[in-house]
Amino acid sequence: MSQAQETLFTRATEARRERRFEDARTSLTEAESSSRQAGDELALARSLTMLGQIERDLRRNDAALKNYDEAVAIYRAKGDVQRLAHSVRHVGDILRHMGQNERAEQCYTEALGLYRADASTGQLDLANALRGYAILKADLGDRQQAAALWAEAGKLYEAVGVKEGAAESTRQVALLAE
Repeated sequence: MSQAQETLFTRATEARRERRFEDARTSLTEAESSSRQAGDELALARSLTMLGQIERDLRRNDAALKNYDEAVAIYRAKGDVQRLAHSVRHVGDILRHMGQNERAEQCYTEALGLYRADASTGQLDLANALRGYAILKADLGDRQQAAALWAEAGKLYEAVGVKEGAAESTRQVALLAE
């Protein structure tokens, strides 16, 4: 990855943090173009996932999905399990927001399978995937499975010190038990 691309990623990250989404989008579009021209697939996939997040911030789910789908294909071809799992989970989140529950569930189960099979998976990544799947299961009326997913996510959030995630998990388990 070139220094110019890294600078674009840094600018985009700062702009997103400051909620200047269009500025972030501009930097990432430039990074995407540069990555395509250079044939740097990993930088391209990084550009696409970051662009996908900006599109989600702007509530442009169709554009976000298009970016993440392309990144998933790259990570799958490269065999990058962690980035693949992370991107597939985000596709699941997008699909859940779009009401495409069957496809969302396929994404969550794939992401969880990838994460669980890889010893290098961080607890926070696994917890976040469990959280999304728990929300979907609750939306689908599977309260028992949702509660189990929330409980597992809560333990992981607690283990990594994410108090908000642990508290949300506890609240959701209690609500599902009513």
